Amino acid sequence: MEGFIHVMTATDKREDAERIARSLVEMRLAGCVQILGPVTSIYRWKGQIETAGEWLCLIKSRAECYGAIERAIRSLHPYETPEILALPVAAGSRDYLEWLRGELTAPCEE
Repeated sequence: MEGFIHVMTATDKREDAERIARSLVEMRLAGCVQILGPVTSIYRWKGQIETAGEWLCLIKSRAECYGAIERAIRSLHPYETPEILALPVAAGSRDYLEWLRGELTAPCEE
């Protein structure tokens, strides 16, 4: 199977999540970005346990685009240290993956 990935990032404002999602799709680095939320995140930051409401972006792309996606997220994201995690897609429906491949036309390299 061609190397597809699912990238995740979260932000505290829906508007920021929508801006990141729209930019990635417009740049053809993502075929689709789903925004879920609000979700509750509990984490340790600078020695304190924090609780925050966040909006989670689920980004569908190709593995070779990860570097470009990370750079784009970092340039658009308001957080000092944004979550940017990628997971490989182990399997998917042929029709969906063909559609996704067709949407991801940005030239990408790691």
